[in-house]
Amino acid sequence: MLEIGRYNTLTVLRKVDFGYYLDGLDYGDILMPAKYAATELEAGDEVDVFIYLDSSEKLIATTETPIAQTGEFGFLKVMKVNEFGAFLDWGITKQLFVPFAEQKVKMEEGKSYLTYIFIDPVTERITGSSKIFRFVDQVPPLIKENTLYEGIVWQKTDLGYKIIINHNNSGLLFHNEVYKALHQGDKINVYIKNIRPDGKIDLTLTSNALEKSDEVSQIILQKLRDNKGFLPLGDHSEPEIIMSTLNMSKKNFKKGIGKLYKDRLISIEDNGIYLVAED
Repeated sequence: MLEIGRYNTLTVLRKVDFGYYLDGLDYGDILMPAKYAATELEAGDEVDVFIYLDSSEKLIATTETPIAQTGEFGFLKVMKVNEFGAFLDWGITKQLFVPFAEQKVKMEEGKSYLTYIFIDPVTERITGSSKIFRFVDQVPPLIKENTLYEGIVWQKTDLGYKIIINHNNSGLLFHNEVYKALHQGDKINVYIKNIRPDGKIDLTLTSNALEKSDEVSQIILQKLRDNKGFLPLGDHSEPEIIMSTLNMSKKNFKKGIGKLYKDRLISIEDNGIYLVAED
């Protein structure tokens, strides 16, 4: 089934002077302009394309890469504002329209906003909305604990940061889990720490499984090997430096070097840790 506002794999039907016509199934033939064809195509070839509506409401196929597809969130810049709404750059030639009714605050040209992309059920057009609360936590969490996901920073709260996971749900990353400044629209990797009985989700930047295994020591050991046997890290190091270097908490780091030192695999000096010569 063809999905408008998303990638589709379609078959080339025929070539014309101005591009290619693709098999749009129930939607009929869909034009892919010649400028979007990276290579010469023949009838019967399959091509991965993004499908959108042009200004004449005709379906167009493109090989351009949008920042986000329908059903997803993106941090998009406003290119123009007129009497109908705002037009945002979402990575393809056609700009994304966000009517005033879908703006949480009035959008301003040149600024960027976290935006959800969807098919408007009334107009059947691809539309954007910055009223994020309408599009998250509408379904039970389709996620697993202690699993890595890419998240998008939504907003800062007194407790921490709300993060959108899987383009469906939101979770909370508490302030004590964060070792660097985060901003709306940032993409970060998060683990599901806990899913509460009420469906609320607690997040962390490190895996719970990492704390319970020897994996943390192996990560430090491999990093030492990759850095000629030395890392300028120790008990004195700031948590954010350890996080940026090893992607682990200071607690896990101290646990890891403790084991490596006990196993006589490293030496701990004032300026950092050294790998003991391996046989």
